[in-house]
Amino acid sequence: MTVQTGAAAPDFSLPSVDGSQVKLSDFRGKNVVLYFYPKDMTPGCTTQACDFRDQHKSFEDVNAVVIGISPDPVDRHKKFIDKYDLPFQLLADTDHSVAEAYGVWKLKKNFGKEYMGIERSTFVIDKEGMISKEWRGVKVKGHVEEALEFVRANA
Repeated sequence: MTVQTGAAAPDFSLPSVDGSQVKLSDFRGKNVVLYFYPKDMTPGCTTQACDFRDQHKSFEDVNAVVIGISPDPVDRHKKFIDKYDLPFQLLADTDHSVAEAYGVWKLKKNFGKEYMGIERSTFVIDKEGMISKEWRGVKVKGHVEEALEFVRANA
């Protein structure tokens, strides 16, 4: 399954580090920058999370919420948030069902090994819950600024 720009974003309910279940539909009326990343505490994922952290206020200024999703469990997300002072929610998609719904659970190859994992991707979901922009196979450098510029121009 995959989603497309202009389509309704698949709703979901995933656990957050505070013990609550977070639903995408909880954020109707706000723009949502939903980013999928492979693993907490890895170099690329740390850089991306810190870039979102550093631009957090700018996203808030355009009525946007940043949410990160990976297959890591809640306790690992908590350590990641605490270590890097991340001001946004990280949600645990341990069974990768949400990643599958968004079409970002993919066959990957690394050092000659094949395995299933997250394709680094970002979706901007508008105030009505529609996907207004998607980036797949994201390269970390400059991506957060590109996402912020898109939200600013379309807020």
